[in-house]
Amino acid sequence: MKKPLLVLGGVVAVLLVVILILPFAIDVNKFKPTLETDISKGLGRQIQIGTIELSIFSGGVTLNDVSIADDPAFSHAPFLTAKQLTVGVSLLPLIFSQKLVVRSFTVIEPEVTLLRTPAGVWNFSSLGAGAAKSAPKSGGTSAATDISVEKLAITNGRITLGTAGGGGARSKPQIYENLDFEASDISYTTQFPFHFSAKTPGNGAVKLDGKAGPVDAADASLTPLEAKISVDHLDVAATGFVEPSTGLAGLIGFTGDLNSDGHQMISKGAVKAEKIKLVPAGEPASVIVNVDYDTSYDLKHQTGVLKMGEVHIGKAVAHLSGSFDLAGAETTLQIKMNGKAMSVPDLEGILPALGVKLPPGSKLESGTLDADLAINGPVNKLTITGPINLANGKLAGFNLGSKLGALGPFAKLAGAAGGSNTEIQTLSADLHMDPDGMHAQNLNVVVPSIGSITGDGNMDAGGKLDCKMNAKLAGSLGSAMGAMSDIAAFGNNKKSQAGGIPFKIEGTTSAPIFLPDMSGMAGGLGKDAAKAPINAASEATGLVGGLLGKKKKSQ
Repeated sequence: MKKPLLVLGGVVAVLLVVILILPFAIDVNKFKPTLETDISKGLGRQIQIGTIELSIFSGGVTLNDVSIADDPAFSHAPFLTAKQLTVGVSLLPLIFSQKLVVRSFTVIEPEVTLLRTPAGVWNFSSLGAGAAKSAPKSGGTSAATDISVEKLAITNGRITLGTAGGGGARSKPQIYENLDFEASDISYTTQFPFHFSAKTPGNGAVKLDGKAGPVDAADASLTPLEAKISVDHLDVAATGFVEPSTGLAGLIGFTGDLNSDGHQMISKGAVKAEKIKLVPAGEPASVIVNVDYDTSYDLKHQTGVLKMGEVHIGKAVAHLSGSFDLAGAETTLQIKMNGKAMSVPDLEGILPALGVKLPPGSKLESGTLDADLAINGPVNKLTITGPINLANGKLAGFNLGSKLGALGPFAKLAGAAGGSNTEIQTLSADLHMDPDGMHAQNLNVVVPSIGSITGDGNMDAGGKLDCKMNAKLAGSLGSAMGAMSDIAAFGNNKKSQAGGIPFKIEGTTSAPIFLPDMSGMAGGLGKDAAKAPINAASEATGLVGGLLGKKKKSQ
């Protein structure tokens, strides 16, 4: 028994000596020119290697200080730099035949710069162009197209995403860290499985798992793909894809499927948006917005179609359809949004995101909303237009009558309105939203305890109100209003403001300020009206008071 053990021990000792001696016996740096040339041809990019070390225990060689050039049409800076690139090689051919047979690549702590032109072309698109150029024109296969790697791994990488040529929000680079990528059996002729994960700006995370290939040697961005994607805690403001001045912010979660044949990509999935903010004066929404979608995207032309979209805010549902265009410096949208009988209490939580904050202590307790809106333009400068209609609404904790009652012409309105709530029978308006603010034109509100209120409401990008309104009071209040309008129309054949009482709303939605509109009230009085607005208001107040039940005649 001792003899076999001694023999085995001797063999092990010899192997250990060989392992220790081989790194010194074989000068792997002599393979450097060949390796640089072969990889450069395969990638279609110039590669530079610092030094090469033989790593017997890891079964390969280590390349230090690796640099891969960018497409010169994009940048003269490196496309990729890495501290180390470990190449897994077959040791027996290397030892006995001094032949380099590559099995795997492991890139350690690489830094990659991805650039996209305003036309939508990526700097990685030309990777592998060397393989395409070396392919035979007819029949047979080339060495380049036969290149295959058993395993490719990238650990702890860093990606800088930017725009070549400048222009738009994309010109500001975004950085993705802790990038890990692993793929096996990579080939220009077959499909291969892969896994990708990275940390997004703002401490989010993105993951892709699936299959890709065969690699498109002419344009790597057109490589067919089947994958599941998952995005968590994506900070919209931190991504750098939108200008801070737009006010767009929030946290996005996303799960879906991606399927591409190299020409068209089909994507289906669900988006979850939290704490979203849509305008500079807005505050984070208190509700979660969920979106289910189905899109098709033309990879070459960078355009897509939203075949189906459903926005869920509580029980409220709106339907989306339209198109989008990623070509150019900015992503542009042409989307239709239609919602029927949407629950207003469920929608209340989204109002702060639009810069609309209800007065303290108030809330929307009931009502339904119809909206038919068009969403158009660059994502940084969207314009939203279309009609909205609210029915059977109730604003609890806020009495519009009492607020108007503080004005002279409405002196008796506060007592007549009663209660602490505002019932809204109907509300309709033509909405227009853009970066300058929100505009509600042709506004028409019916409040049973008051009457009808018409006008135009405006809120600028800073949240300040500038609304010119006209109230046509109901019942006995309306009779008083009509008499007062006769005074306002003195010296003119037409009644002021179609027989209503003009007033203004300033301040903010959370602290509205109601003011008499003297210019509107005295609009029909002629040139002398502007000289005595207080007298006009006094006469109107007295008349309203007398017609509301005072026993003595009005002044």
